[in-house]
Amino acid sequence: MRCDAMALRIARDFCGTQSSSRRYNCCMARGWESKSVEAQIEESDSEPSLSETRSCSAEEMQLQMKKADLELSRKLVLQQMERSDSERYSELLRRTLAGLDAQIAALG
Repeated sequence: MRCDAMALRIARDFCGTQSSSRRYNCCMARGWESKSVEAQIEESDSEPSLSETRSCSAEEMQLQMKKADLELSRKLVLQQMERSDSERYSELLRRTLAGLDAQIAALG
């Protein structure tokens, strides 16, 4: 007898002797629900609460996002400079980089 068929027979035999609610859950692994709840609790503990993330004002958040955007743009320009073969394009990228650096410095 194959393992799957044998397991099905054992489950059928086990479920046939129990109440209807037991038959419904006979093949479910025990403790799966409590493990899920435990994982959700741990996940909620590890995430910062909403009040902690709102500790700064909307203007400060906008400033931080603008600075992060400029820094990402700067990284992109640096990558393009490394790959550039054209001197004219490299010069344009150097001027763009200088402008980004000035904007980042202005934001602090």
